[in-house]
Amino acid sequence: MAIYLTAVIESQTAHRDEVRATLLNMVTESRKEPACLQYDLYQDDNNPNVFVFQEIWESREGLDAHNAQPYIQAFGATLEKLETNPQIYLTQPLDRA
Repeated sequence: MAIYLTAVIESQTAHRDEVRATLLNMVTESRKEPACLQYDLYQDDNNPNVFVFQEIWESREGLDAHNAQPYIQAFGATLEKLETNPQIYLTQPLDRA
């Protein structure tokens, strides 16, 4: 079963460019993973410190493998540059049986 994930990340203003660069690298690398069906990054129109990932993974195993990747682990080094901890939502679409 596919895994749908939304992540909301808010950087501190002083570190926005650095956090953005890290997130964009995650997009580039994550899209190469075989279990990645979608990996898109958005920036809020009203608050440029807020970034939102929309992800779809082939399976829970694929998501677990993704989370073990070095570029995802490296994101942990940016946590002190965020306003709050990332908000992660695992969801399922309501319009599909």
